[in-house]
Amino acid sequence: MYKIVSGSDQNLTDVRMFIEVINKLDQNEISEERFLFDKKNDLIVTRAPGRLDVMGGFADYSGSLVLQLPTKEAALSAIQLTADRKIKVVSLSAENTKRCSYFEMPLDDFLSSGKPIDYGAAQKYFQGDPARQWAAYVAGAFLILMKEKKIEFKQGAKILIHSDVPEGKGVSSSAALEVAAMQSIAAAFKIKIEVRELALLCQKVENLIVGAPCGVMDQMTAVCGKKNRLMSLLCQPAELKESLEIPDEIAFWGIDSGVRHSVAGADYGSVRVGAFMGYRILSEIAKFKVTNNKEKGRVEIRDSVWNGYLSNISPSLFEQNFAKNIPHQIKGEEFLRKYGGITDSVTQIEPSRSYAVRMPTRHPIYENFRVHSFAELLQRPVTNQKLNLLGELMYQSHFSYSACGLGSEGTDLLVNLVRDVGVKQGLFGAKISGGGSGGTVVVMGRKNAYEFIEKIAEEYKSQTGIEPYIFKDSSVGANEFGHLILKKEAL
Repeated sequence: MYKIVSGSDQNLTDVRMFIEVINKLDQNEISEERFLFDKKNDLIVTRAPGRLDVMGGFADYSGSLVLQLPTKEAALSAIQLTADRKIKVVSLSAENTKRCSYFEMPLDDFLSSGKPIDYGAAQKYFQGDPARQWAAYVAGAFLILMKEKKIEFKQGAKILIHSDVPEGKGVSSSAALEVAAMQSIAAAFKIKIEVRELALLCQKVENLIVGAPCGVMDQMTAVCGKKNRLMSLLCQPAELKESLEIPDEIAFWGIDSGVRHSVAGADYGSVRVGAFMGYRILSEIAKFKVTNNKEKGRVEIRDSVWNGYLSNISPSLFEQNFAKNIPHQIKGEEFLRKYGGITDSVTQIEPSRSYAVRMPTRHPIYENFRVHSFAELLQRPVTNQKLNLLGELMYQSHFSYSACGLGSEGTDLLVNLVRDVGVKQGLFGAKISGGGSGGTVVVMGRKNAYEFIEKIAEEYKSQTGIEPYIFKDSSVGANEFGHLILKKEAL
């Protein structure tokens, strides 16, 4: 039996259950013969939560302030070093820990002529086989550390993964997995990584190896989140502000629509491209200095009073001087011919595709204003007027998603059900979470209004046949949890 000899499980049920699973593996109660840990060596365990996107959402890549709440649901990673310089990963099914996915690769596959391979080659390696795509979130951390931190791995590792953060729900299951894996690898190999850098390295895993163009708020929440507090992050690129206390009278819940969400999807990517197109056009109107990058489709913008971020433009300035000059949409080839490219390094413009531009440009400008307003209104004392205003800001944010093309019938229905129940029953606002196009709706209300969240879930099931998962509790981020060291008890 493995026991904790360093660190604390912090009374987290999922940690205790994970250690039980490890012990069942050790006792052959779970059949995975390729993955029995070496009984002589210690294990290191790390944990990272998912998140509810209370405000900010996909405006993170445009520099907005975002407010994020870590979930009770989390990903856990157990790692043990090996002598064979291979990466061996087992991911246990969330529903049945007797089922698992297995991945193995030599660390030398990440090398070419003794040097780390480029990210494009790694992305092709993982995307080339559907059976190993999931492993990019874990194994990709090794290549990121090789390239970004110049780490030479002299040993391999066995990594056991288990997560109860539901996938495709817009609550950042991928970031939780990346952070748990990266932190366990860093702890096992004694690699010093600062807190902010840990999140940025995990974002690189998702952007450059998985190939999903997410912003950084998900990884920052998984690393820095605090239980029952809103993480406040200015995404320029990742400036952590003081976390916000949630007043005792207020609670936030998440209701899953059952519509699968993915930041790797075309809608999210095209909206992101549209936002960066808008920033490029604005820089032309404002006559900022623009230079072409050697990489096709990329430009550099200098001497900008907006410091490179759409969110630094005020709504009034945008409407007064710029809105009328931003096209509703533009074809990729026309944009490239006129403007050369965009500043974004993780998306590419497809010449044959048409992109919406005006609404993706307007959204982060207004969203940043809404998030700052929300943060101010959340301060005590809590009044009915404040609660109504907070709710209105959430509703505005939700319908701005839809205007950008990132809504869905399921999330719209949930928001409308919340509005129908309304303030008389203690529910004040709701909005789609994260990257949109499905996933989870975040609801704000009085803490004693949970029974109406359950009634909304029941009504949603009666109308759609989908039984929603409800997110209702919070937990600590990976940094506060730290890591555990497990040692095998002598018989």
